[in-house]
Amino acid sequence: MAAAPKRALRALRAVFGWLALAVGLYFFAGWVGSSIPSNRNFVEDPNGVEIIVATNGIHTSIAVPLTSPDMDWTRVFPPSDTADPSRPYTHVAISWGERAVFLETETWADLSPMTVMRVIGVGGDALYHVEQWVRPAPSPDFRPLRISRAQYRRLIRALLRDLPERTAARAVYPGYATHDVFYDARGTYTTYNTCNEWTGETLRLAGIRTGAWTPFAGSVMKWVPPIEPAERGVGTR
Repeated sequence: MAAAPKRALRALRAVFGWLALAVGLYFFAGWVGSSIPSNRNFVEDPNGVEIIVATNGIHTSIAVPLTSPDMDWTRVFPPSDTADPSRPYTHVAISWGERAVFLETETWADLSPMTVMRVIGVGGDALYHVEQWVRPAPSPDFRPLRISRAQYRRLIRALLRDLPERTAARAVYPGYATHDVFYDARGTYTTYNTCNEWTGETLRLAGIRTGAWTPFAGSVMKWVPPIEPAERGVGTR
């Protein structure tokens, strides 16, 4: 009778061992993929458009001027969709991610194991997360890049690539605060096509140097020059 529990314990150890190996290989593949440069000849344009690549340590986004000669983002993501449209917003930060994770996990403590398993197994529907910012200040987590006008126009197209064709009656979902909201998006979130890989792909399409595959926040941020203390300013979100 004692043999059965021992076999079960060995089987359980084997399962956890293979899971640990799979997770380790995934992180290793992410490190390798993000270390291969795309657009390696990219150089910043001192006379170009300033964008910001931002992170909260787990998720990344790209912030651009709310209005410019090349794009008026208020026509696509109007501040009036937020709970506080009266603030003098200057930038819009755009990211993409999994619907249930965005809408049901205000903090990481709220993340359901079932949601994680579903995303790993079959993937999930996508949403845009759009934040309206006021004069964002450069910092280790908010890193500016100056890109050419031509690159910025390519970036605009890349940021909009997953926007549903019919935007007139699209749904708007409340965000985490008064300055952000969610919108429907095309695409499927998977362990390969993560929120951070979406950011990386957006930068690659614009001709900006980043990794060949960027599944993690660090995969993206390692390619964006950090801010020196003397360059840090004062701003709000």
